[in-house]
Amino acid sequence: MDGQTGQTILYLGLIAMALVGVLGSFIPAIPGPSLVVLAVVIWGAVKGWALVTTALWVSIAVLVLSLLIDNLAGIIGAQKAGASQWGQIGSIVGLLLGFFGLLPALPIGGPLAGILLGPVLGAVVGEMLYRRTVPLVPRFKVSLKAALGILLGSIIGNVIQGLLALMAAIVFVGTTWNQAM
Repeated sequence: MDGQTGQTILYLGLIAMALVGVLGSFIPAIPGPSLVVLAVVIWGAVKGWALVTTALWVSIAVLVLSLLIDNLAGIIGAQKAGASQWGQIGSIVGLLLGFFGLLPALPIGGPLAGILLGPVLGAVVGEMLYRRTVPLVPRFKVSLKAALGILLGSIIGNVIQGLLALMAAIVFVGTTWNQAM
């Protein structure tokens, strides 16, 4: 295999990595925009940094925006739905317990289920504890509304992250395709 063929195979692998990064923006537990940045960095190390400057800056900006969106989307969704800080903290605790708690029990699919269900259940528990003086049925309704607000905010955040990661991947391919093919 000559050098050009090896670089072409590497480039196609990096495109695949960037696409996994786009999917990872939508699917919990798979790295998202950081994989796009990694693909650009590897290609820059192979071909030269001057050739990936635009793609590198765009992918880093997308990574930073994604981190902000990841942190703010759930909080904004929680606030819009009237969640307390207890519900927000419960959501974070539920996320961690869901991921690590279901990992040993269900090694395949368990962490994904835990990441999806844990924040909702954690938010409900947090809200139920916060509103413990409210009668049970109204307390549960308010708690469920807050949990769904957190979930909806997170889903909207993931969609935005996915679109940003897709944009970064398109910029990467668009600015480097002629170098590789």
